[in-house]
Amino acid sequence: MDVSGLTIAPGFVDAHQHLDKTGAIAPNPSGTLQGARDAFAAFARGVTPQDVRTRATRTMTRCLNRGTTAIRSHTNVDKDAGFIGLDALSELRAQWADRLTLQLVAFMIPHPRQDYEWLAANIDAAAKRGDVIGGTVAVAEDPERYLDILFSSAARHGKPMDLHMDEHLDASRHRFDLVFERVRRFGMQGRVVLSHASVLSAVPDEEFARIRDQILALDLGVITLPAANLYIQGRGQEHLPPRGLTRVAPLARAGVKIAAGSDNIQDPFIPTGSGDMLEIARWTLLAGHLHASELPEAFGMITHVPAGLMGLGADYGLCPGARADMVITDSEDAEHLVAGGPDGMIVVSKGRPVEEKAAA
Repeated sequence: MDVSGLTIAPGFVDAHQHLDKTGAIAPNPSGTLQGARDAFAAFARGVTPQDVRTRATRTMTRCLNRGTTAIRSHTNVDKDAGFIGLDALSELRAQWADRLTLQLVAFMIPHPRQDYEWLAANIDAAAKRGDVIGGTVAVAEDPERYLDILFSSAARHGKPMDLHMDEHLDASRHRFDLVFERVRRFGMQGRVVLSHASVLSAVPDEEFARIRDQILALDLGVITLPAANLYIQGRGQEHLPPRGLTRVAPLARAGVKIAAGSDNIQDPFIPTGSGDMLEIARWTLLAGHLHASELPEAFGMITHVPAGLMGLGADYGLCPGARADMVITDSEDAEHLVAGGPDGMIVVSKGRPVEEKAAA
């Protein structure tokens, strides 16, 4: 391959998707988070494994063609869906192993009336299928019991955790301290990611600084999901609606490991999405109030930072021994990749051009 004059970058990493939901045709007239949850819950009752595989394969293909070579997907496990999504995506994880690294989060969902007994009885089976344990804390009617179920299973199985953390803007009901206490109790320092963390943009500066310092002390990661938070948050406010993201710039400048992800792609939560992580990096820079001088940091949020949060280790990057996942473009450098994107791109997965792999 002649790459003279071209820029070689490591493959893009999308550390937060929902492949079991992607492409789901389920109306969400309110455009709210609860509206989306209700819409997908109804949709999921009729889902088949083949349907999950078909929709997920379509999105994974689009992501790979746009340079994404690793994805972490949160996959619902609850009384309605059971293990249908997790089992279907487990098959794709194996089938796609030579093309794309796929991590699965066993996303344990508390619905109204919660079903805690069901979650507690089934979380170990979910942990054995998944690579990561996850949940959504803000909707738990008994958050302490819920978090104990999640953390105890993660500790038993030696699995990291990725939580949907306070995906709302009500400063009076954040759950950070409950999570911090359990990180210490279960020895999960450096093994927990807090996705969304939208409420940090709503808390007072002093409270934000206290929470930020705990995130740093416990070596936790944060993932911002600009598409979802811009679309869903703040719909009830008639005057100066918020952006809905976490405090991206202050977290990044303080040294917190913060990445950016797609979240949902064309489903009740987000009706748009192409799997283009450069687009996500741009949205993060613009909506997150980063400066033009921080274009390289925005690029890091879709490459090295999420690779670290996913634990890809020596398998990732442009270094001897790493898996040969690369994006080769005519852009001058990483700054130009984020700022305007390439006119031409070759995606290499495990040492082979994606087009060649698709034809194989």
